[in-house]
Amino acid sequence: MADYVVVGGGSAGAVVAARLSEDPGTSVTLIEAGGPPKQMEVGIPAAFSKLFKGPLDWDLSTVPQPHLDGRELYWPRGRALGGSSVINAMMWVRGHRADYDAWRDAGCDGWGYDDVLPCFQRAEHRAPDSGDGAHGTRGPLHIQDHRDPNPATLAFLAGCAEIGLERKPHHNTGDNEGYAPTIVNEKRGKRWSTYDGYLKPAMRRPNLEVLTGLVVDRVLVDGGRAVGVRCVDEDGAERVVTAEREVILAAGAVASPTILQRSGIGDPELLAEHGIDVVVGATEVGRNLMDHLMCAIVVSCPEPITLVDAEKPIQLAKYLLLRKGLLSSNVGE
Repeated sequence: MADYVVVGGGSAGAVVAARLSEDPGTSVTLIEAGGPPKQMEVGIPAAFSKLFKGPLDWDLSTVPQPHLDGRELYWPRGRALGGSSVINAMMWVRGHRADYDAWRDAGCDGWGYDDVLPCFQRAEHRAPDSGDGAHGTRGPLHIQDHRDPNPATLAFLAGCAEIGLERKPHHNTGDNEGYAPTIVNEKRGKRWSTYDGYLKPAMRRPNLEVLTGLVVDRVLVDGGRAVGVRCVDEDGAERVVTAEREVILAAGAVASPTILQRSGIGDPELLAEHGIDVVVGATEVGRNLMDHLMCAIVVSCPEPITLVDAEKPIQLAKYLLLRKGLLSSNVGE
């Protein structure tokens, strides 16, 4: 039994477990389906797509989308300590000031942009410092500029200037209208996930237990209170982990709602269809999930600067020796 049981060791869960375990008088158990992200491709920025549909990816697909002619979309989600911060494009971009202020104005006191800004800055280790006071410089998450921007990126930014768009120093000023190079979650040209920044250092603490290879099936509720979780290991054996104080679901936008639903917390009609007894009727659980759309524009490039040659030995050598070259790109630049 631990004081806190954190479900999911990804982008949020790694942070929550690490922060809670800073109190030596508090015991924390973190449960993750995957394991440590040891593959070499994890650290190389341009190689993240090699991790898709592999052991570090849940390899999900959406249901058929009526507005996309019934197509299903591939939806990668990280299955490892560090979660999707291990397989994403590493772009460090905050939301617009108006988004946070709208939350505050809707009744979420303490969630305005000026309220959450110190939290962002506490997480950040900007190197070098942007010099404008926007970023933190002593936090656990390393963020930096691209070490070796692609010439196509520089040409695109120059084109933005030519048509009169506003140049921003970066995309974290609170007003994202304009253009700027994108800051990335990297340390000296290598991916820096929440596993690297938060969880890996915290795992040395005796009050933090990290359990891997366990998929949480449901939250156990007794007398209206969450008292633990039931898990299944890789061999199908069940295990119960109990919590003295709280169970914290940090399994992501897909897994957390499904865990709640299997626990009897959700839309009563939907639960009844699957033979699940209702513990808490909450019709909005599992609904209203939206992701941003991305449309690719494919053009022919007359210069040999694209990522077509990224896997050539000379590019691997350039990255390993200098942390530059085509493999240093996050692709999303």
